[in-house]
Amino acid sequence: MSLEFKVQVRRYSLAFRGPVRTAHGVWETREGVFIRIEGVDGAVGYGEAAPVPGFSDETAGGIETEARALGETVADAAFDALPGRMACLRHAIGEARRRPESAPGTDPGRLSLGVAALLPAGKAALRDAPPKAEAGFRVFKWKVGVGDPADEMALLDDLCAALPSAARLRLDANGAWDRRRAERWLERCAERPVEFVEQPVARDSRGAEDLLQGLARDFPVPIALDESVVGDGDIERWLGMGWPGLFVIKPSLLGDPVASLAALAAAKAQVVFSSALETGIGAKSSLRHAFRWTGEHRALGFGAGPLFADARFDGPAAAPFIRWQDVERINPEAIWNAAS
Repeated sequence: MSLEFKVQVRRYSLAFRGPVRTAHGVWETREGVFIRIEGVDGAVGYGEAAPVPGFSDETAGGIETEARALGETVADAAFDALPGRMACLRHAIGEARRRPESAPGTDPGRLSLGVAALLPAGKAALRDAPPKAEAGFRVFKWKVGVGDPADEMALLDDLCAALPSAARLRLDANGAWDRRRAERWLERCAERPVEFVEQPVARDSRGAEDLLQGLARDFPVPIALDESVVGDGDIERWLGMGWPGLFVIKPSLLGDPVASLAALAAAKAQVVFSSALETGIGAKSSLRHAFRWTGEHRALGFGAGPLFADARFDGPAAAPFIRWQDVERINPEAIWNAAS
């Protein structure tokens, strides 16, 4: 017997507190779609479809159209029939149907997890690093591939000197480099406190998969895939190739995060959970997956907050550690109501 659910859809457009600069450009507004699903038993769940520009072909407009086409009363079979290309929408509906707020047995593997502080691109990183270190952060993520390459490389030593002695630095190029530039950076990083270099070359550049495999093999600094693993199929493909580096996983972008994370765990993959700069609804879902991860825990990529000009939509505050109770304190219903 097919169950039926009541479905409501709300699209949002939220200004960031400050522009986000990456190799993809300047990002000022976060767009996405909230999904509210109510079952015949009256239980309510919320999900967020938050596509990231430059990561996939999904858009907030396309997601809204597809979601509204389902209708206000939807049989569960219709959810299962959603096309695979709508990964963010499938994710949002799956999380809303899971209704974790009312599910028993949701104890996490740990009560708190460490967080990496996100540093701005360019010289601003030198300004922001000391106060974040004073606050207790010991892992830092710096956006590179944004400014002049020579200037950024020169800043690397200054930034390393500004960090505490036990700190580790992650570099995120967002696919901005070619082979030669990636090799130069990896050579320079080999003698610095660099934990890993994230997505050194673009996923859609010619021969990207072979190039990434070669860089991972030829240099001691680990490489992490980010844009290259934006979907469930990407994860399956890279696992099949025996990828030796790390996987930066944004659960909000996966159509079936439970299955994909199970495959990563079975392969004993090195995983870093990361924000997609989503609201508190998506952040709560993503962090629940992170807390239940059974493999090695690395500092979470959730150190960018507060994100939005309207603080009602923020997830947990950026701090050196996120506690399970802080995740559970996020109120999806309040965020849904704020978007009305």
